[in-house]
Amino acid sequence: MLLRAEHIFKHFGGVQALHDVTVAIEAGEVHALLGENGAGKSTLGKILAGVYPPDSGDIYWQGKQIRLHSPTEAQRLGIGIIFQELDLFSNLTVEENIVVRNLHFDETVFDNRKRCEEFCRPFLKKVRLGDIPGNRILGDLSTGEMQLAAIARALSFNAKMIVMDEATSSLTEDAVENLFGLIHDLKKQGVAIIYVSHKMDEIFRIADRVTVLRDGEYVGTRETSNTTIDELIRMMVGRSIDQTQSAASHRTDEEMLQVERLCTRKLREISFSLRRGEVLGIAGLVGAGRTEIGEALYGLDGIRSGKISLKNKPYTPKTPHHAMENGIGLLPEDRKLSGLMSQMGVYENMSLSSLHRYSTAGWIKVKDEFADCDKIAAKTLLKAASPKHPVDSLSGGNQQKVLLGRWLLVDPDVIFLDDPTRGVDVGAKEDIYAMIEKLAASGKGVMMTSSELPELLRCCDRIMVMNEGRCTGIVDARQTTQEEIMALAATVMEENEA
Repeated sequence: MLLRAEHIFKHFGGVQALHDVTVAIEAGEVHALLGENGAGKSTLGKILAGVYPPDSGDIYWQGKQIRLHSPTEAQRLGIGIIFQELDLFSNLTVEENIVVRNLHFDETVFDNRKRCEEFCRPFLKKVRLGDIPGNRILGDLSTGEMQLAAIARALSFNAKMIVMDEATSSLTEDAVENLFGLIHDLKKQGVAIIYVSHKMDEIFRIADRVTVLRDGEYVGTRETSNTTIDELIRMMVGRSIDQTQSAASHRTDEEMLQVERLCTRKLREISFSLRRGEVLGIAGLVGAGRTEIGEALYGLDGIRSGKISLKNKPYTPKTPHHAMENGIGLLPEDRKLSGLMSQMGVYENMSLSSLHRYSTAGWIKVKDEFADCDKIAAKTLLKAASPKHPVDSLSGGNQQKVLLGRWLLVDPDVIFLDDPTRGVDVGAKEDIYAMIEKLAASGKGVMMTSSELPELLRCCDRIMVMNEGRCTGIVDARQTTQEEIMALAATVMEENEA
């Protein structure tokens, strides 16, 4: 046994993160940690990597009891961690990120590029970044390449165990395949991987065993070869979930939005319409132009040509404020970068776009603000220890509910949801699907992107497929197939070939 953690307890303020959790990790295995947002997966991974100390409990490494007070102590033992939000320095080079505070690199005042390159090159080759110059600035790499650079750094610690926290949440399909190939190679070398993820297909593809947590407590461990998705979901949420049902259609004949031959710096002559009560999905590969449609409608990206009609009136988005005044909302793809103010309170974030309702002469009527937020929190099934706690203390699913709640307060006629369930567990996904259907049932026009085709097929009335900034087809979600959508996503329009 490589590592065993017994009876681990951890609290953050008044919130119980882990309660009497025991887990064992074997050398050369991929051990997945599964659970809803807030179940304690990331907390357990960080305790095993020395980021957090447990309140109580025992940890044994190769049979010897240890106390980890910092990631540096874990590094000495051969334990590394790759965070969901990478802890690298984007303004430093790839090599500098690998050697900084690295106990296996003998830093001296005479360090030079050649020494760094000699140390880093073998690890960059292992993660298939051998073609990238080590003196390249990290921030110039793609998200997938930065993720691999973080793994290279962990390998340079002579790691025997690596904790990977939501390692594929921001990766393209090619980058995911690359990562899985690397994990396979690490397993053969005897390296253990603790893999934190919400994605069932990934877990069944690469994990040997799965430990399920619920509300900070240990539920059970299963071998992936001897369990099913349904069993794991029941263990996670305490109930069965039907993932095959489609949402009811609330689409009417009334057109709310008409877009004709819209062109921006990315989009090329996009035409489509959105009806009242309709959920219009947008599919396509990474870089196809899905996000850019929302940015154009919300006034974040300038329109070069084309026409937009909103409720039968000409509409030219100028700024996000102008878009909101005209009844258009946008839930961004990256909630941390573009959506939430991480150090502000839960309800402060929720009411951020509606402050004009609660302000008088520059003063906020907090009682009224919180009363409205209480109603929205109940509608979204938001779980928060306190409405005044910083929003970054919430799980990813609850952070997403805060953002959705913000738009429920604003109450726009048309809302663009950019990958609304990204980084969200299966239980929270069901809650968000229900909210999307309620928006449509109330007469809103909803547009949503997703990298998961089953999600679009489940939630949408129609699906618009994008490729290289163009619309390659619009299909009925109840009549189409994933194969048809992928074929359209790969279609290159004749205009592009010219």
